[in-house]
Amino acid sequence: MSDPRTTPSIFTRGAVDLGALRPASKPAPSGPAASGAGPAGPAAAASPASAGPGGVPAAVIDVTEANFQTTVLQLSMSTPVILDFWAEWCEPCKQLSPVLEKLAAEGGGSWVLGKVDVDANPRLAQALRVQGIPMVVAVVGGQLVEGFTGVLPEVEVRRYVDAVLKAGGVQVAAPEDPRMDAADDALMSGDLDAAEAAYKKILAESPQDHAAESGLAQVELYRRVTGVDAGAVLARAAADPDDLEAQRLAADIEVLSGQAPEAYERLVAAVKRSAGDDRDAVRKHLLSLFAVAGPDDPAVASARRALARALF
Repeated sequence: MSDPRTTPSIFTRGAVDLGALRPASKPAPSGPAASGAGPAGPAAAASPASAGPGGVPAAVIDVTEANFQTTVLQLSMSTPVILDFWAEWCEPCKQLSPVLEKLAAEGGGSWVLGKVDVDANPRLAQALRVQGIPMVVAVVGGQLVEGFTGVLPEVEVRRYVDAVLKAGGVQVAAPEDPRMDAADDALMSGDLDAAEAAYKKILAESPQDHAAESGLAQVELYRRVTGVDAGAVLARAAADPDDLEAQRLAADIEVLSGQAPEAYERLVAAVKRSAGDDRDAVRKHLLSLFAVAGPDDPAVASARRALARALF
């Protein structure tokens, strides 16, 4: 998602002049009220969203045409505001609103949910081009961020909230994935078949999931070393550098022993000493060990450069 603070507008239905949503100016009061003594004085002016303990904005606020300027626009300069357009007669709204309210409470003040009753605020709904409800959009840094219409599963709503927070520069913790938890539990318990099936299912749904790729690579690694005499393999590899099968298995043992850089170095050296199909087999084996660590591991980045030099 683009950062709305540096993008003129990323609202999919076109640009919306938020300035037009400011309340119309009223004639200056005269008499005692002009001095602030009555309800028309400064004390009655619209105020920003009420704060909770510690000055944190309230998690859920009511947004109206009258308070949009302070409750949404001004607040959005420091805290992302997600708007929920709803109506009392809207049954789907009654499904989505509780999910948004729950996530707002969990957010701990990192964002604010603004509830907009479209029947009570028709001008606001028209200005933001509400075509159907429930409709959700966000305001970050005074700019509209595209949203969605209709009811979505909680996991999808949570992803939208996370995207809005990232657009607002808020650090977002990686959400827990019960599918990954189940796959990891199977791996740790030694049920390699169940772990493999679980990781493959995740990858079928999310092909770029690096954690699932790593998990599947670990399954393959554990299978290769099951029943292996580690000491004998390492001795065999040391005695015969050209024994490529021993070099690959020794590298597996080193990775499981916390010596991944040594394993990578071993296989890069084997690539240099081999050719043809043998060389390709060693290369692929090394790539499988890279997958175990994941793409962000500094040792992997260094070993990839060494592999490229060995190949070319």
